[in-house]
Amino acid sequence: MTDMFLEKFRALVPKYLEDEWQEEDGLSAAELDEALSAHSFTIPMVLREFYLALGGCEDLMEAYHYFWDPEELEVDDEGFLMFLEDEEEQFTWGFRVGDLGVPDPIVWRRNNARGQWKSEEGTFSEFVFDMFDWAFSDED
Repeated sequence: MTDMFLEKFRALVPKYLEDEWQEEDGLSAAELDEALSAHSFTIPMVLREFYLALGGCEDLMEAYHYFWDPEELEVDDEGFLMFLEDEEEQFTWGFRVGDLGVPDPIVWRRNNARGQWKSEEGTFSEFVFDMFDWAFSDED
């Protein structure tokens, strides 16, 4: 299997944290497989590579939004695999379960107060790169 996004995700460490990527910034394949072993679903390739690259990097996993640890991933009653929440817990992001086989699926956002899901109209990789650009932008 070819790594499509692994190096791009690893490059976020020097870009935003001004430090070289280290192995401990990511999860090993064995750690990730163990964390996912209790789930009855498989995660998209892009989310797997995200965890392999950044799953151990708290500064990025918890930058204004909180990426769920692999063992915490869950599917809601409406059929969305949830992976991210904002710090105020107003919104949750996820994928449609039917899209989990897509390498880089479209991200959906749920308004937690209303319980309604809406497409972000971008893939996970697009969403993540945009989110980190926003989170680490200088507000002058």
